[in-house]
Amino acid sequence: MSADTALLAAADATLAAIGAALDAAADDSDADVDWSLNDGILTIDGGAGGKIIVNRHAVNHEIWVAARAGGFHFRASAGAWHDTRTGAALGERLAQLLRDQMGLAADLAGLPPPPG
Repeated sequence: MSADTALLAAADATLAAIGAALDAAADDSDADVDWSLNDGILTIDGGAGGKIIVNRHAVNHEIWVAARAGGFHFRASAGAWHDTRTGAALGERLAQLLRDQMGLAADLAGLPPPPG
């Protein structure tokens, strides 16, 4: 398996794990949140809370997040996806964005690690 293929597989596994965490959080919450995953793009629809988009960016070997608070790029390093500007872990930052923007408490601590 090439490094690019491994990275895409890891990014897809991470997106699927985020979706599973969203389902678990929605079951324990009154928040109105739906999500869909299509071709590496996870769209999280929080109704009045707007949308958050999480997608793999194969060219840069990153996962990108777009939310009301801004855009964030996460690169694989030290066994996790880390923000290229702040170093924050993807699960930690995305959980904060979901809380702040949609009022959803999602447990994203156990996201699959990227290859490497």
